Amino acid sequence: MNTENYVIDFLSNEWVRNTIVSLLYILLVLFIGRQLSYKQRLYLAKSIAILLIITTVTGHARNIANGYWNISENLPLHLCGISNLIACFILFTKKNKVLFEFLFYAGIIGGIQAFLTPQINNFDGSNYEYIEYHFSHAGIILLPIFMYNYLNYEITKFSWLRVVLYLNVVLMIVMPLNFQIDSNYMYLAYPPNVNNPLIIGEWPYYVIYWEFIIVIFTYTTYVITTRKKA
Repeated sequence: MNTENYVIDFLSNEWVRNTIVSLLYILLVLFIGRQLSYKQRLYLAKSIAILLIITTVTGHARNIANGYWNISENLPLHLCGISNLIACFILFTKKNKVLFEFLFYAGIIGGIQAFLTPQINNFDGSNYEYIEYHFSHAGIILLPIFMYNYLNYEITKFSWLRVVLYLNVVLMIVMPLNFQIDSNYMYLAYPPNVNNPLIIGEWPYYVIYWEFIIVIFTYTTYVITTRKKA
């Protein structure tokens, strides 16, 4: 089966439709969660996590069955893939500050970027992969917001800075791995094919610029979040 990277142009009719539907889904779940008891909120959040597990396992199973799963393209090593993996299991373990902080910043920032400049990697043209892309990225935005607002998970003063450090640890692991297995996880080997103003220059310069951008984004997310909570 032939696959390709499918890019949805920013502000195209398709982009507007998908963004509106995804945003309505996020807002609807947050609205419903506000009306529930803590126990009901936890049940709802776990239900979303279970759906993320199902779509993740099904996606990999489909790739394997169709014969185009490979180590260079299908490991969960993109930023959103790592966030999705955490989102799948974080509610079924004891509270873990490190995992939540990573999911909160990486999930929200990565998910928003994925919606602003969508690129569905190895797209086989199926409705399943199309919907799964948008559901999973909406999930990694929704779940940490839901957990923070309704399930008593906390964002502490220097959490944004710690996540910058976590991301750099991940970068130091993923970047050399890309060269070993001829992959492009976290787009550290070459930039994605989307028209993104945050991609400045060629490799490795755009990666260096990303270091500064991620500091700005994580700190801004922290300020907005904590100010709203206060």
